[in-house]
Amino acid sequence: MSKRVSHSLLDPLCAPLVPKLYALLSIPRAFPPEAIVGIGHMLAVVGALGFAISTGHPLGGLLIVVGVAGNHIADMVDGTHARATNQCRNGGELLDHFTDPLSFSYWMIGWGVSIDNLAFSLVGVLFIYATAVLTNIKAKLLGEFTLARIGPTEFKALLCAYGIGMSVLQLMGGPSSTVAFYAFSAILITGVVQLVVNLVLAVREVNRDGAEPDSSPWEIGR
Repeated sequence: MSKRVSHSLLDPLCAPLVPKLYALLSIPRAFPPEAIVGIGHMLAVVGALGFAISTGHPLGGLLIVVGVAGNHIADMVDGTHARATNQCRNGGELLDHFTDPLSFSYWMIGWGVSIDNLAFSLVGVLFIYATAVLTNIKAKLLGEFTLARIGPTEFKALLCAYGIGMSVLQLMGGPSSTVAFYAFSAILITGVVQLVVNLVLAVREVNRDGAEPDSSPWEIGR
């Protein structure tokens, strides 16, 4: 299993709060951590619905905050619960990493629906999955799962701030559709630029620090 290293700007602030949050939630010891992952994923769907209606109803922004923040809380405490109750399983790890990019993709789709532009959603989903693939292949080659300085925590914080802003705009009668369009544009441009930069850096890093390249031929199963 790859060791996990976060270079996130916000994780040093959030990490000390996780044990206190976990204790406050009082999750039963028999409750499987995979179920926490599932709850987080369902909250991501709530967030996607919020994005979809955020330019037409003040409740949309609130649902974004509930869905995105709730998803992140579940993502923080599932591993803590697994370790505290001796329920660490490879299947749980797989499920966690499988659902993370799906959750972000739901939000990209909902955001595109809110501005009637699914082309933006397609770009968003592509960069989300490209980033996930890059992160996981890099982890395989280096034996270290790393999160960038601007990673999932920072992205979710921006999405929550966006949700609050959209609710305020709706209540004030502001140009929420225009703001949604330009905010989504900025997120996509920033995400694509960051992906390109991270790809270049990752290629250099795995060439320098990675394990011996695999030159063995494919084995054909029978």
